[in-house]
Amino acid sequence: MTGDTGGAGRRTRLLDAVLAVAIGAAVVGAAVAASSPGVLDVVLVAIGSLALAEHRHAPRTVLAVTTLAMSGYVLHAHPGTWAAFPVLAAVHAAARSGHRVWGVAAGALFLTGYFAVLVTASPAAESVVERTLLLLGWFLCAGVTGLIDKNWQAYLRQTEQRALDAERTRDEAALRRAGEERLRIARELHDSLTHSISIVKLQAGVAVHLARKRGTEVEPALLAIQEASGEAMRELRATLEVLRTDVVEPGTGLDRIGELAERARSAGIVLAVTVSGEERPLPVAVDRAAYRIVQEALTNVARHADRAPTTVQLAYGSDALTVHVDDHGPCGPHDTITAGTGLTGMKERVTALGGTLAAAPRQAGGFSVHAELPLQTVGSAG
Repeated sequence: MTGDTGGAGRRTRLLDAVLAVAIGAAVVGAAVAASSPGVLDVVLVAIGSLALAEHRHAPRTVLAVTTLAMSGYVLHAHPGTWAAFPVLAAVHAAARSGHRVWGVAAGALFLTGYFAVLVTASPAAESVVERTLLLLGWFLCAGVTGLIDKNWQAYLRQTEQRALDAERTRDEAALRRAGEERLRIARELHDSLTHSISIVKLQAGVAVHLARKRGTEVEPALLAIQEASGEAMRELRATLEVLRTDVVEPGTGLDRIGELAERARSAGIVLAVTVSGEERPLPVAVDRAAYRIVQEALTNVARHADRAPTTVQLAYGSDALTVHVDDHGPCGPHDTITAGTGLTGMKERVTALGGTLAAAPRQAGGFSVHAELPLQTVGSAG
C-alpha cells in the first residue's frame, strides 16, 4: 500500500511541478524579451510561479503567495499583462477547490496594483481602461473555468460512484437470490428427503428389534439398511446445515479493506492505510460498521474534498476498534458542515453498537472522522 501511495503522490507532484516551472519560464521569458529584469524581479516571479506546484494541497496559501509576489513584481518592474498568468492559474485552482471569495479578493488586489501602475506609467486614460478591462476579463474567465472544472470533476465522480453502486447492488441482489435458492432447496430436502429417510430408518429399526425379540437371526441386508439409513441422515443433516448457513454480504468487512483502498486510489485519491494492534476476527456487526465508515469517509473525500490526500488508521484495542480517517481537503477549521445521509447513517451505525463518532473539520485544514467501536456491543451481544 505504501508503494502505491508514494507512486501516485510522486506522479501528481511531478506534474504540478512541471506546470509551475513552465508558467514561471514563460513569464521570465516574456520579461527578458520586454526588458532586462533585475534579480529581485526574477525572484518574485520564481516565488509566484513555483508556489503553484502546491495548488492541490493548499490552494488558498498558494493563491495568497502568488498574488503578493506577482503584485510586488508589477509594482517594481511595471511589466505587461503577461505578469498576471501565475495569478490567473492560482485563481483558477482556488475556484476549482471551492474558494471563490478568495479568488475574487486576489483578483481585485492584483488588478488594483496593476491599475495603479498603469495610471502612473501611462497618461492615456483610454489605454489604461482597455488594459485593465482586458485583465478583468481574464480573471473572470479563470474563475468561471475553475467552477466549470469543479462541477465537471464532481459529475465524473458521481457517475463513477453511481456505476460502483449499481455494480454492488447487482452483486448483492445476485447473492441474495442465491441465498434464497439455497434456503428453498434446504426446505425441500428437509420436507421430503429427510422424512423418507427417517421412515426407512425407523422401519428398519423396528424390523431388527422384532427379529431379535423373537430370537431369530437378523438378516445382514436389514442391518445394512439400518446402518445406511442412519449414515444418510447424518450426511443429510450436515448438508442442510451448510445450505442454511447465512451468506456474508461481499465487501462489508475489513478483510476487503485492500480492495476498497484500491478503488479509492483508482478514483484519484492519494491514500495511505495503516493498521496497528493485534489483528483478529471481529464481531460481524463491528466488522461491517468499520468497513462502512471507511467507505463512506472515502466517498465524501471523493465528492466534497476534491480527492485530497487521505490517511486511514485502524487500531485494534483490547476492548474497542478505532477507525480514524483524515483528509487534507479544502475544508477550513471554522467551516460549517451540514450532516447529510452519509454522516447520519455513519452515526446511526456507531450508536447502534454503543460506540462514539466524531466527524468535524480539522484544525490544520481538511476533515476528520474518528469512531470508537466497542468489541462487546449491543449488536454483537444480540
